[in-house]
Amino acid sequence: MDRKYFRSIYFREPGGVLFEIATDPPGFTVDEAPERLGTGLMLPAWLEPMRGEIERALPPLTVP
Repeated sequence: MDRKYFRSIYFREPGGVLFEIATDPPGFTVDEAPERLGTGLMLPAWLEPMRGEIERALPPLTVP
């Protein structure tokens, strides 16, 4: 399954536990320059309509 930042395969073991195995590439630099990583909130397209609500629920961050 394509998850934008990585690809995953899912499987269940005989006891019913769901496992996810994910790749390293393509990585977080797919849509952001390395020097900008972590400076903004990145959301998947399906959560963008709720951006305001999500941002209001997050605690403020203090940068040392």
